[in-house]
Amino acid sequence: MKVVIADKTHIKYAKDICETIAESASVRGTGIAKRSPEYIASKMENGNAVIALDDDKFAGFCYIEKWGHGKFVANSGLIVHPDYRGQGLAKKIKLKVFAHSRKKFPDAKVFSITTGLPVMKMNSDLGYKPVTFSELTDDQTFWDGCQTCKNYDVLSRTNRKMCLCTGMLFDPLKVGEGAGKKQVKEKVFKRLKRIKQALFLRKDKK
Repeated sequence: MKVVIADKTHIKYAKDICETIAESASVRGTGIAKRSPEYIASKMENGNAVIALDDDKFAGFCYIEKWGHGKFVANSGLIVHPDYRGQGLAKKIKLKVFAHSRKKFPDAKVFSITTGLPVMKMNSDLGYKPVTFSELTDDQTFWDGCQTCKNYDVLSRTNRKMCLCTGMLFDPLKVGEGAGKKQVKEKVFKRLKRIKQALFLRKDKK
């Protein structure tokens, strides 16, 4: 099994990917934005997708979407073929596409809207935080893409403030702040430790 950045050589799997996504949504009874094989192919050509292959058989997929002139990116369409579910493949794909997103768009906020608890768990492990829809992209094209979801009427009735999906956001700036705070705490702890050691040495000399 290999999980790689997709390219034009993988376009032959686009139709199977779309059919697997549609079948999965039907079985789970959840809403999902439909995508055409042409759209999936464009993501492969631009290097904005990750595909999992078992030799030459399609096993899983996920792609990157860019919104708000690159201020936001989303990892969308995460799917694992039924033959490969329950093996931890979804997490491997998620880790790969997230790392690829961070490398290709380092300053962008990475967001997700999902009804799936496993996806929420994976997002949380990567540092995503639950947020209101107002904190996500205001790019109208993104929200127009939700029109093919069966829950779109909920989104419309609430003026795009909420839906059955949960919004989650990874903000690289806030992660940096958290890391900075951790470093400050470590420095303070080390300083206190040195002071304490000095006091003990002074006490021993007496």
